[in-house]
Amino acid sequence: MCTSVSAAFVKLADTSAGTAAFFRCAIALIVLVPMAAAVRRRSAATTWRSRLASLAAGVLLGVDYVFWAASIHEVGAGIATVLINIQVLAFPLLSAVFSKTALSRRFLASVPVLLTGVVFASGAIESTRGPGGASVSGLVFGVLAGLAYAGYLHLMRIGGGGGSAVSSVTVSTAAAAVVAAVMGVLWGGLDPAPPASSLGWLAALALSGQVLAWLLITTALPRLHPSVSAGLLLLHPVLAILVGFAIGERPTVTQLAGCVMVIGTVWYATRQGPAPEHSARV
Repeated sequence: MCTSVSAAFVKLADTSAGTAAFFRCAIALIVLVPMAAAVRRRSAATTWRSRLASLAAGVLLGVDYVFWAASIHEVGAGIATVLINIQVLAFPLLSAVFSKTALSRRFLASVPVLLTGVVFASGAIESTRGPGGASVSGLVFGVLAGLAYAGYLHLMRIGGGGGSAVSSVTVSTAAAAVVAAVMGVLWGGLDPAPPASSLGWLAALALSGQVLAWLLITTALPRLHPSVSAGLLLLHPVLAILVGFAIGERPTVTQLAGCVMVIGTVWYATRQGPAPEHSARV
């Protein structure tokens, strides 16, 4: 639910991709750093494996944020939200290759329907032009964001098992801020002092889509089978359609049908619950 508002906030902030990505992380750190310091005093030390995994995940997260914001500007929030869901294939595949996590036949059979539902929900099949105009570059940015996102989820699943969720999220967010700043300076520009109205939307994005969302997701990832995690995270483009009502967007019948497809298929793919304990551990 928290990630569902992210695309709308990026769009409303109306800043460059690098600026949006950097400030969502930088503002979030104002909240995360004190939380991480408090948790560190009360909990066991984080392992080096966990720290390295969180750091590497943060690098991918920064890449994801910049490319995703760029995709939103190029092809619009709907299509960009669809493209980032390439993670539904990449995330379980990464876990299968590197963590030897079994993929259920039920999930594999559900993937085509899941992706079809997401495409319908976005409205991508009804128009080739998004709010920002269709472009090959926007499609490429969205796919790259989705692949980086899948890598982030995989590494945070590893890192989340060796320390507190808030520590993992803080480390990855700090790394993402650095990467976003560098990418912003080198590509597209980085505004060090965006307008107050933009900062307000970016602050809302940071607190909801960065702090709260990733604390919840990072806590859940080590406890869930990758197929379940990927399926549940697919709900965010559907909920984004509802968020669109608040900013004046109106879904079509096809988009509503896509919402039903996604919700129904996610239920089908996950209704048996997580896989056996041995395959759900890293």
